[in-house]
Amino acid sequence: MTVRTVTPGSALAGNRLPRTTPWLVLAGALLASFALFGLLAAASGGTLSVVGAVLVAAILYLLVITVMSAIVEGTRQAMDRFVTGLVTGAFLLAMVPLVSVGITVVSNGLARFDGEFFNSSMRNITGEGGGALHAMIGTLLITLAATIISVPLGLMTSIYLVEYGRGRLAKTITFLVDVMTGIPSIVAGLFAYALFAVFLGPGVRMGIVGAVALSVLMIPVVVRSSEEMLRLVPNELREAAYALGVPKWRTIVKVVLPTSIAGITTGIMLAIARVIGETAPLLITAGFTASMNYNLFQDRMQSLPVYVYTQFANQGNPAFAFFERAWAAALLLILIVMALNLLARLIAKWFAPKTGR
Repeated sequence: MTVRTVTPGSALAGNRLPRTTPWLVLAGALLASFALFGLLAAASGGTLSVVGAVLVAAILYLLVITVMSAIVEGTRQAMDRFVTGLVTGAFLLAMVPLVSVGITVVSNGLARFDGEFFNSSMRNITGEGGGALHAMIGTLLITLAATIISVPLGLMTSIYLVEYGRGRLAKTITFLVDVMTGIPSIVAGLFAYALFAVFLGPGVRMGIVGAVALSVLMIPVVVRSSEEMLRLVPNELREAAYALGVPKWRTIVKVVLPTSIAGITTGIMLAIARVIGETAPLLITAGFTASMNYNLFQDRMQSLPVYVYTQFANQGNPAFAFFERAWAAALLLILIVMALNLLARLIAKWFAPKTGR
């Protein structure tokens, strides 16, 4: 029996455009579009519209590559190239604001990313100088307290929903968790403020109040992420433990939780990253101050998001000093969120169950 091999370019394989063709078409589209917009700008005496030239080049590229592919490769491959170009263009368009924000924050924030910014507060500072140490300490303490409140409540709620919850009560809890997931952050701040105002009187501003507000936002995220991870644990592992006479609570502690610990930890880290940049609830509950405060249960406490807001809102003389401090704090906040997301990925990799033998 003779086996025939199909080589590229043969009748069976079909005609294909060279690999360099899409890049050449893209280069030609960009060149033609920028030349057209350059001529229009020169004729009208205006400036070259880079955004318009890129959009026109993208449309021109899609049209040309689709027509060329339809002539050479057929309509099916032409549609594939059209959709690929459309999806790639949508991805690049979505990346534009992200890259723009990153470049803007880094370029403006590096001016005050110095030692003074990290080791001093704003006490007795009315102009240049000062730092955000008090805001860093406040963010650390408030977020830590919110995590201590949220993780046990969220994790135990998810365990109940997966392992014990049946009937109307479990459905009600699931519905309330879904509702809490979508509430505005300022509502959480108002709730925490009203709760403490009942016992301590109106005008209360403390770090622990801010931690309670953030925990209201964290709990539904922890519940949802932990619930999904617990449901991924195979039932065979539970049944094997029950067959050995292990009680249900011990099976959860020794089998279910260790198996899903990587996903649960990742969800917790992402929940922290979600609330660490909240401004509105902390502005209502913890307030703002220029001094250091290590006590969550006494006086106002500054945080990095509120620090950024106050530096922009309450500008003094010179104004550029306040802008520089605000941009530096924003850059620090972005770096913290990036570090938390990276840590979540590393934890998921380290604690993931080993499948190899």
